[in-house]
Amino acid sequence: MTTMNMTATTTMTPDQAITAALTEEMRRDPRVITFGEGVATKGYKLVEEFGPKRVRNTPLAEGIIAGTAAGAAATGLRPVIDLLFAPFVTFAMDELTNSAGKLRYLSGGQFEFPLVALMRTGAGWGVGAQHNHNNEAWFVHTPGVKVVMPSTAADFKGLFKSAIRDNNPVVFYADIGLLYQPGEVPEGEHVVPIGKAAVRRAGTDVTLISYGKTVHTCLEAATALQDEGLSAEVIDLRSLKPLDEETLLASVRKTGRAVIVHEASGTCGVGAELAAIVAERAFDALKAPVRRVTGPDAPTAASFPLEAAFVPNVGRIVEAARKQLPAV
Repeated sequence: MTTMNMTATTTMTPDQAITAALTEEMRRDPRVITFGEGVATKGYKLVEEFGPKRVRNTPLAEGIIAGTAAGAAATGLRPVIDLLFAPFVTFAMDELTNSAGKLRYLSGGQFEFPLVALMRTGAGWGVGAQHNHNNEAWFVHTPGVKVVMPSTAADFKGLFKSAIRDNNPVVFYADIGLLYQPGEVPEGEHVVPIGKAAVRRAGTDVTLISYGKTVHTCLEAATALQDEGLSAEVIDLRSLKPLDEETLLASVRKTGRAVIVHEASGTCGVGAELAAIVAERAFDALKAPVRRVTGPDAPTAASFPLEAAFVPNVGRIVEAARKQLPAV
């Protein structure tokens, strides 16, 4: 007998889901504040409800924004900052890595740094190289900082709420290509734990591992592979740090094959770490070498067709999966 999930849902975009999560957390906890580039302009309803002391626009000054957030967090507030496009986090690297990421350790645990840094990343708007650079691996490599990158509207809301409640700095990547794609979000209290992957599709022949918008490309590839008689399991990491190694390894041990997909450059990317984990901890289960399907080690073009060619597509993923299965 099949049990139906009767949880009520609301259709919203990831962009709306972020705002909904922030609104709920600001109502729940008066310590939550938000500031950044265009925060008060875009979120005028937040200003109306919570006032200008808790919702503030800032200049285009990423270092000052992040530094102010680290200081605010140290005093007991829970700042949520919006840095807009991810490449400009280069102006805030010291504040996020040397201050927010390390000062809890350096203080011997006397201080907490509960801040969320929201950044938009990835292809989809044709904004060019200086506004589109998938740099999530930088922060995965940063001690003391957590990193999440969801693929569904429900996870945007649930993970954003978890990030706000976390006592450590969380870098929250919003994939531009997903921001205005509607999806179903559970009504009421909806929290997704940081550090837990999701199995988006079960399979037995090969594991496709991804995060962000390329999760959906992997699901399309899995459907194409099914038409060829191959069963692909799709893992949505959701959280890049901490990483759900248990779910990842269980899937690879079941299928014996792994294809890792992400839009960022393959050179020293998250996929390289995933491949190393699989090789070190599930080598005995592998039936073929781990393969990666990634973006090139090159700046992103502003041309929309060239930008689209930059991103891993269904054909490349299917080809990589076929190479895992020489009998096909």
